[in-house]
Amino acid sequence: MFVFRLDTHSGVPPYLQLVQQVRQALLLGFLQPGDRLPLIREVVEDLAINPNTVAKAYRQMEQEDLVTGRPGQGTFVNEQQSAAMSASTYTSLGRGLATWLRRAYAAGLDEQAVNALFASVHQQTRNEDVA
Repeated sequence: MFVFRLDTHSGVPPYLQLVQQVRQALLLGFLQPGDRLPLIREVVEDLAINPNTVAKAYRQMEQEDLVTGRPGQGTFVNEQQSAAMSASTYTSLGRGLATWLRRAYAAGLDEQAVNALFASVHQQTRNEDVA
């Protein structure tokens, strides 16, 4: 079963963290069409957050057509327009990224510098691809 996590130091509102985690899980293939998300009360108990926060996240996911709520049954993942990443691609890219991160930390970069460098290179690469 899918498990949510919260980062209280991220500055991102909890409901958005939940939405982002589902988006990422869909892209990476951790969630599949038909999978049931935890019930709102289960998320509330696990994360010790307000039920309205979880309900807001689930409403947002429904508005984005990521999930569909079924009264009395739960909230289920919808069929997605774009295909999820294959497991082999995910593994390969993950290993390459882990190697890069180890090199960056070994070079003395902290988390903020790593994020800034990644964002900068990411934007530059996107701009090159568009041009």
